[in-house]
Amino acid sequence: MTQNITIDIRKAVMALSDALDLVGIDEVQHGKRVAYIAVQCALKLGLDEESCNELFEIGLIHDIGVSETSVHKHLIENFEWDDENKHCHVGFELIKDYPPLAEYAYPILYHHTPWEKLKDIKLTSRHKRFANIIHLADKVNVLAAPYYGANILEKSDHICAQVERYGLKHFNPSIIQAFLSAAQSPAFWIAMESKYIYNFISDRCLVSKPMIVTLEDIQFLAHIFAVIVDAKSKFTSEHSINVAELSYYISETYGLSVSVCKKIKIAGLLHDIGKLRIPDEILEKNGLLSSTERAIINQHSFETYEILRKIPGLEEIAEWAGYHHEKLNQTGYPFQPHAEKISIEARIIAIADIFQALAQKRPYRKSLGPKEIVSILKEMVEKGEIDEMIVSIVEENPEECYKISTAHQSEKYLKA
Repeated sequence: MTQNITIDIRKAVMALSDALDLVGIDEVQHGKRVAYIAVQCALKLGLDEESCNELFEIGLIHDIGVSETSVHKHLIENFEWDDENKHCHVGFELIKDYPPLAEYAYPILYHHTPWEKLKDIKLTSRHKRFANIIHLADKVNVLAAPYYGANILEKSDHICAQVERYGLKHFNPSIIQAFLSAAQSPAFWIAMESKYIYNFISDRCLVSKPMIVTLEDIQFLAHIFAVIVDAKSKFTSEHSINVAELSYYISETYGLSVSVCKKIKIAGLLHDIGKLRIPDEILEKNGLLSSTERAIINQHSFETYEILRKIPGLEEIAEWAGYHHEKLNQTGYPFQPHAEKISIEARIIAIADIFQALAQKRPYRKSLGPKEIVSILKEMVEKGEIDEMIVSIVEENPEECYKISTAHQSEKYLKA
């Protein structure tokens, strides 16, 4: 029987936005500022409250197709860029078949398309308007980015002049006028500063959007997160998806209930979302990490927990995912709880994560075979780090675990 749970989809979108913002490393408010600018333009256009709420959510996740910090850097530093549409297509493919977000797919697909091209594309007028509002909001934030925390008010006229200069090539005339009207107020610019933008976000999130969804619906959303994370580096391709599949297999073999197995799979898909904040060059470093780099890596499971715990209804999953680097002897990270505080679900994900990572090639080592992996896991059991009973399941089924860990499964979730 399919289990239904209630989640706040708006808070889920906010969590997705927080994960996407991690890609910026130091610039972690791009999506939030684009959402803010889009809503201010929508208000000046006289759009209804629901349209404003939709633009808010589209703005938050408009860069859902971006995983690499290098791509994010290009997007926030360059008004135009040769490859800027690639992530739009990836984002479209990610959400077009997910009912709670599918309505946003076309605005995301065309949010880098200039008005002179967009106006002739066969698309609903609503989708064209939303796409162009996000396009303008995105470009305004690019133009304003160098001045946050400095002299944004002094540069506001300069930014407005640049928007007018790009003019009809990029933006619908009514949207330009809406922006220029909003931009006359000093408060419009001050509100985008780091210390104030979260006030706007918090106020908008007070308008909840609860939805009764199945575990399969949550799994689909989790796959969106997983594909974004796994795309960050060629060395982590398939990692989250295969950890989820292996976690499900182990939990099923262990004898846990169907609903718990499904939740474990969801946690497996989500366990590494905190890695989006790790710079590309650290993930792909061909050699040992420095102590500083290791410290950066070790923050990712805490980031995962912090993002997921903000979604009401996913509290258990947040803990299971956030604990995937904990050890029974308190030598793991980041919380170091006593063994009795580490649930069987978290223990399963931790072992699945280790197995899959060892089965996958990394820049600093080759992939290992099933016998080598089982040997390493047994050594970890002897040290008191991981659960002996769960490892015994892996030891009894090494080839099946290896097959799951090395499968190419992401194509069934994203074709781009």
